[in-house]
Amino acid sequence: MALTRDFRETVQARVKRDAAFRKGLLSEAIESLLFGEVTLGKELLRDYINATVGFPKLASHTKIHVKTLHQMFGPNGNPTAKNLFEIIAYLQHAEGVRFEVRSTRAALRTKRRPLSQGNARFLRP
Repeated sequence: MALTRDFRETVQARVKRDAAFRKGLLSEAIESLLFGEVTLGKELLRDYINATVGFPKLASHTKIHVKTLHQMFGPNGNPTAKNLFEIIAYLQHAEGVRFEVRSTRAALRTKRRPLSQGNARFLRP
């Protein structure tokens, strides 16, 4: 189901005024990728990029053509690990956060916990 323009504008407005929401959106995107939900992760990253740095600025920092970036985060996009991690590194730097991945001793989970239960931890550099 395609998002309506009003919904996208609402998300972008909230991202601009609410730092916690903005960081949560980036966190959720990264967590989705780590949990194998690649389509969702790419969609969330696309929304985050559109609402924050924008694709042209991201392209200038990563030296990846803006059209290629749009394709990577589209429904059929398949970014390489190198490009994806370079983009995530830049977004973390631009946001002023650093995400950590920590191992835990837990049984295999079939479903992820929602973000509200604190899956990610924000660390200031």
